[in-house]
Amino acid sequence: MSETVQDAGTRSGEFVQSLERGLAVIRAFGPARARMTLSEVAREAGLSRAAARRFLHTLVELGYVVTDGRVFALRPRVLELGYAYLSGLTLPEVAQPHLERLAEDVGESSSVAVLDGVEIVYVARVATHRIMSAAIQVGTRFPASATSMGRAVLAHLPHGDRDDFLGAVALEPLTPHTIVDRDLLRAELERVQGQGWALVDQELEEGLRSLAAPLRDRTGRVVGAVNVSAPVRRGAVGDLVAEFLPALLRAAGDIEADLARTRA
Repeated sequence: MSETVQDAGTRSGEFVQSLERGLAVIRAFGPARARMTLSEVAREAGLSRAAARRFLHTLVELGYVVTDGRVFALRPRVLELGYAYLSGLTLPEVAQPHLERLAEDVGESSSVAVLDGVEIVYVARVATHRIMSAAIQVGTRFPASATSMGRAVLAHLPHGDRDDFLGAVALEPLTPHTIVDRDLLRAELERVQGQGWALVDQELEEGLRSLAAPLRDRTGRVVGAVNVSAPVRRGAVGDLVAEFLPALLRAAGDIEADLARTRA
């Protein structure tokens, strides 16, 4: 049963009971209760049939609910009620719940970062355990060229901006696996652009692999990237991709869907 009306003993003098009841009717609907009769709405909202009828028909006239005379359902216009909240969220705020779900799904740490010059900056993170010798937190910076999130963003820059980056960046051998040849890095970015995701295998730190996907705003511009990182002991590269990539791409799509409703 959905959340019912608030106990009268906890209400302030400014409390508007009719608004509470109207919201209870809206909240009565859900994935398993997309279409309900009047009696079902009344039961889920904790209201009498007479009260539920008045609120439902008010919502019908306002365009938030549709009915065939017996069954009621929410209309897409109800999304307007959450838009004001979503429209003010920043990228980290939008991404955080999706990162939490992603980390839970794969059992590894997940992050979101943005490009700042030749570095990435972590703006959101869910850590399941420490995977690097250096502690990673919001605000941590790493060379974009040697990270999966950096490459996911760089690969989708306009070619002129990408060439400017490659001309300015100092490619340092952070590990024996780090790409330090500009032509090889350019080719890798082309590959990332083509496949839509990036894999970095022990280039930032030995023993660490990560997968990343770009994040686009509602205009289609890449504004950051989301990743999953795991120790090499988790399995072979092919197994890592097969296990993590679907969940990663699903999380990226969910973040982008929320970004499309924000000004972030």
